[in-house]
Amino acid sequence: MARFCPMFSSSRGNCTYIGSARGGILIDIGVSAKRTCCALYDLGIDADSIGAIFITHEHSDHISGLRVFAQKHGIRVYASAGTLSALDAMGVLNGSFSAEAVDENGVEVDEMFIRPFRTSHDARESVGYTVTTADNRRVSVATDTGVITDGMLAAINGSDLVMIESNHDIGMLQNGSYPYILKRRILSDRGHLSNDCCADTAAKLLNGGTARFVLAHLSQENNMPVLAYQATAASLGGIGAQAGEDYLLDVVAQGDAPKMITF
Repeated sequence: MARFCPMFSSSRGNCTYIGSARGGILIDIGVSAKRTCCALYDLGIDADSIGAIFITHEHSDHISGLRVFAQKHGIRVYASAGTLSALDAMGVLNGSFSAEAVDENGVEVDEMFIRPFRTSHDARESVGYTVTTADNRRVSVATDTGVITDGMLAAINGSDLVMIESNHDIGMLQNGSYPYILKRRILSDRGHLSNDCCADTAAKLLNGGTARFVLAHLSQENNMPVLAYQATAASLGGIGAQAGEDYLLDVVAQGDAPKMITF
């Protein structure tokens, strides 16, 4: 049985728990160590039971609680070689915890196998992760990417559950208050995924066997949960799929209480 919970998901901080009967891992830790511990406690999870932390990239909303949490609980950290280099340059890797590079060959932690895949983001070497549990459940986390590349789609295709970025509504972003240079960054191939791109990808994944979707990393300024949900639901409906019968769809927005999904 797999356990999945996006504890925090927004531009203000991201942290996702993935576990099974043997233990669990965190993907990113972009809020304080104290908030992370409190969220885990509320879910009935001992922070000391976390087997490892996997970092997607070095932006602050993904690593702000990393050093304190990893040091306090003696937890090993994994990331791409490029991300580790960036974290070292930022002074995050101070020798108080173990940090190792993970490549396409992956690594095993608590009877789960975790394999990274490259994403397209304005970071040193950003990645997403696919996690396979001991009972062969497969979970993929694909956020912070401007496009879904063929390589990304191949990596996450066939997953039981995919957490995918649905960052912005294009109209809201283009007509919003962000400065032009920031709008251009978000809309670029190294920015963030729009509701429409997310929706198109979900339809492809459903055809590949994915039945659970979690829409994440929504912009507070340029999106609304209802818009993200409607875009993906419409795309899935367009290929004849029915919510609750052919797929399950959740949206994670800032301020939502963490919801544990088991399957």
